[in-house]
Amino acid sequence: MTVAAGIGYALIALGPSLSIFVSVISKKPFLILTVLSSTLLWLMSLIALSGIWRGFLPLKTTSWWPYAILILSSIAFQEVLRLLFWKIYKRLEDTLDAFADRVAKPHLFLTDKMLIALAGGLGHGVAHAVFFCISVLTPAFGPATYFVDQCSKVPFFLLSALIALAFVTIHTFSMVIAFNGYAEGNKVDEYFVPIVHVVAGVLTLINLAPGGCTVGIPLLYIVAILTLFHCGRMVWRRLLTENRISLNHS
Repeated sequence: MTVAAGIGYALIALGPSLSIFVSVISKKPFLILTVLSSTLLWLMSLIALSGIWRGFLPLKTTSWWPYAILILSSIAFQEVLRLLFWKIYKRLEDTLDAFADRVAKPHLFLTDKMLIALAGGLGHGVAHAVFFCISVLTPAFGPATYFVDQCSKVPFFLLSALIALAFVTIHTFSMVIAFNGYAEGNKVDEYFVPIVHVVAGVLTLINLAPGGCTVGIPLLYIVAILTLFHCGRMVWRRLLTENRISLNHS
């Protein structure tokens, strides 16, 4: 049963991502390349962050504030990287549009742009899951499981998988929101993403308290659902606006 449990934990963390990849991303080679490049970029950023913080770990304190500093500094670094990632994408988009003009082809459609953002976000989420969950699952395939004192009734590997799934959802759809915010100059979307990222990161500190996982993980999923809901509303609004513009031009 331990092998089945290990596979189950991995599927909890990455199962929805695999479904998105198979049903949406795998149909377009460019989106596959976007996912792979994004995953590599975010993994490299997390490795760089871990290298910076390695000199301060383990934190020999029971206080929560050193962990808060670690989380907030990591989030700040990733949000700056997200903006740089969008600038790289925007330059590529301009190049593709210029090429389309030369060969008398249409520019990228709105749906294409959103799928590229989705692929970039999926890469971010997968990198997070691989770094914080999949990398620690090897013992889960052994003859026993592992518990932590703060949440002694739930296996540590299941907690890691559940937290990873929430962050995969947040990162995947936050990228769509962020790209739209940058493109439109929409401050609500621009600020929504880093705020949600900070809130989600800070909520993980609740797990340091005894029994904190029973509160922290449900709150984390509320943030994930809020992100998914906001992304859905934003996409619906953009598509309606785009269709209205198309009808006016036709």
